Amino acid sequence: MDQKTLKELYVDELRDLYDSEQQLIKALPKMVKAANSKDLSSGFAEHLEQTKEHARRLEQIFQALGEPVKGKKCKGMQGIVAEGGEAISEGFDGPLMDAALIGAAQRVEHYEIAGYGTVHAFATVLGEDEAASLLEQTLQEEKETDQKLTELSADINQQAAESAGPGPKMVKEEPKRKSAKAGGSR
Repeated sequence: MDQKTLKELYVDELRDLYDSEQQLIKALPKMVKAANSKDLSSGFAEHLEQTKEHARRLEQIFQALGEPVKGKKCKGMQGIVAEGGEAISEGFDGPLMDAALIGAAQRVEHYEIAGYGTVHAFATVLGEDEAASLLEQTLQEEKETDQKLTELSADINQQAAESAGPGPKMVKEEPKRKSAKAGGSR
């Protein structure tokens, strides 16, 4: 069995993240278009540009490592993006669509936060200081995006709840009365 190194694992994880970013570069324009809230739509458009920068940073890290710039199919992100696509095609309207989009986007952000946190730790241990700095910058931007989505969701989720109309009415049940048992004494 061939002994692998932390550096090989690090490069493998970087390739996974690079493919993730490429998938998001294709998916985010659809989210921009599907969003009803102007703030959410512009937030997705802004994050698209940020995502392109994240990919450029990864390319810079590959070049510094002397590695070819290429991704490795990220099945995790592929699944998350597919679920986001399902949310778009569900036929939700207005704030309900926006609430679904935020949920999908936060799944993406949490996945990326985990991935960038991992490669940042690897870069730090491997003494890849410049890469660690670039990865930390991306990690912070992913956390900021997640926070912005959380803030937007407060109003959007409330609007989604109100747009559905009144919820099911609660029926107050009368207390049950004891009934006479068959064959009981008279």
